[in-house]
Amino acid sequence: MHRIPGILRSGALAALLVLPAAQVSAKVVPGDVQKGIASYYHDSLHGLPTASGTPYDKNRLSAAHKTLPLGTKVRVTDTATGKSIVVRINDRGPFIKGRIIDLSRAAAAKLDMLHKGLARVRVEILSVPGRRGS
Repeated sequence: MHRIPGILRSGALAALLVLPAAQVSAKVVPGDVQKGIASYYHDSLHGLPTASGTPYDKNRLSAAHKTLPLGTKVRVTDTATGKSIVVRINDRGPFIKGRIIDLSRAAAAKLDMLHKGLARVRVEILSVPGRRGS
């Protein structure tokens, strides 16, 4: 199978995988920060269902995270360039060791990471659905 470096192909898989409840963060609050590597969805996943049930739309600002509650809004900042975007978590993933968030193509384009495929990022939680003050 031909693999495209830096691009995660887990979107279709993410809709099928279910994480145990204990793995989904129950204690996240606005202001929490994570640092790590971001990747982005392959175009072939456009239109396939996400874990939230909505189809993946490569032209919208969205992202996948392994543990943040679906619907959480986060600010993703490329630590090398300082560019940032706000996305909503609507899927699970990435499922590649060392990666913390998988961005839609539109989100990756706003961060200017399409060519390199990966970026070191800071992920700040802005709001968590169903939480007061979010």
